[in-house]
Amino acid sequence: MSAPATAAPPAPGTAAARRRRRHRLLIPLGLAALLLTTTLVTHAVDQPDPGDRGFLSPVATGDDGGSRLADALRERGVTVQRETETLPALLAARSGATTLFVPAPTLLHPDTVGALDSLPSTTRLVLVDPPRRVLETVGLPVEPAGRRWAAQAVGPGARGLPCPLPELRQLGRAAVGRQRYAATPDASAPVRFCFADGLALVPRVPDGTVVVGASDPFRNDRIDEWDNRAFATALLGGPGRVVWLDLDGPEPPPVFGNGSTGRPAWSPTPGGSTGDGRPGSGDGDGDGDGTGTGDGDGTGTGDGDGTGTGDGDGTGDGDPGGPGGNTADDRDDDGEADSRADRPDPPNPLWSAFPGWLWALLAQLAVAALLAALWRARRLGPPAPEPLPVTVRSAETVLGRARLYEKAGARDAAARTLRAAALDRLTPRLHLPPTAPPADVAAAVAARTGDDPRWTDEVLHGGEPETDGELLDLARALDRLTRAVAPHAADGPPPPAAPHPHRAEGDPR
Repeated sequence: MSAPATAAPPAPGTAAARRRRRHRLLIPLGLAALLLTTTLVTHAVDQPDPGDRGFLSPVATGDDGGSRLADALRERGVTVQRETETLPALLAARSGATTLFVPAPTLLHPDTVGALDSLPSTTRLVLVDPPRRVLETVGLPVEPAGRRWAAQAVGPGARGLPCPLPELRQLGRAAVGRQRYAATPDASAPVRFCFADGLALVPRVPDGTVVVGASDPFRNDRIDEWDNRAFATALLGGPGRVVWLDLDGPEPPPVFGNGSTGRPAWSPTPGGSTGDGRPGSGDGDGDGDGTGTGDGDGTGTGDGDGTGTGDGDGTGDGDPGGPGGNTADDRDDDGEADSRADRPDPPNPLWSAFPGWLWALLAQLAVAALLAALWRARRLGPPAPEPLPVTVRSAETVLGRARLYEKAGARDAAARTLRAAALDRLTPRLHLPPTAPPADVAAAVAARTGDDPRWTDEVLHGGEPETDGELLDLARALDRLTRAVAPHAADGPPPPAAPHPHRAEGDPR
């Protein structure tokens, strides 16, 4: 009575093959995710946020500050006046030829943005990368027309036309090509563009309003690249005086003299004060449009019906005027100004969030991957047998084919070839059809050799070998089974049986 057969060893290479298939999928995906994450983090670090502390501040010496630009302007004899609130900056910009520089328009409060439209003709307004709500609230006929991943250095010419600002025509390339602009469909005023649409000039007043699409030319870490320094100093230093609006964060709502907050019902106008008691300048007394001026120190307030005169010390007896006392910027009755100022920016789709060259690069990589897959496939159909032009010795054929398998690392193909050859010799000797189930073939071979049927089935129909050593062991096992069941005439008598670790214990053979 024979003892029970020993347990079959685990399938050689099966678990390793599964791991290798997982690695082939996970490693490329992991590398792609790592590359994408690194790119996004690097871009986030490289592109500053206007809300960061010290962003384009004339007293900040960090990479995102503007101290080097302020020093360059002073070296040219330009006066730099720093203001940390919008309303004092507007009043300071009204005295003589001045440039009002707003490096972070996105921090402006919606209730004070509209006052930028009331600057006199001697003031140039420069906005750096303003959001859509600021453009609409100020009333500029300009809208964003496409945004790049990073700022591009471009020349002053746009569409073959010279730059409308004479001081910028002779410059070289400057890094202003990040946000591009276009005129709105219902633009009532002409808009001029230069620097590849990265700079827009609205000739609303003699000096006009300038919209710049990137902060790079004004920042400490980029001012010495290309012609950024010459661009920034020429744009801001023309009038000889710069009022620099340095907001430290999102601006709070304006506070009036009575402690209330909300949308201001005033707008500084030349030669007058508004109906709510804000200071004006000049001489004369008020009229029915809600403005009045003082005759002493140039300040005064309006009375209840929108008219009034100053008393010499800048005080008055009235409250904000009625319907006649509202200024051009006080449009709360119809809600038009509020709706425009509070309108959120339109959603930025993924297609416009990245520059065109990035999508072109991804398309090229996809085409390259497709071509590489076709090259590795080498043919689109099944192999077609062809007669050899010459007779080749079988030993040379086997050796050449083995070297090809070895060079390609095709252990799986070599294992399938060896198993197919072994089954072609075993099934006729066992009187089994070629389509016999693998379990029947393994059982018949194990009955003839005395080996464990599970081990025999693994040798004949198992997994792919993972290493060259496993492939060599498989070849030796197949050769032993073939010699034991179907010896070839040229092989001579089979060798004497030797104890085999997978033969059933107690088997007399």
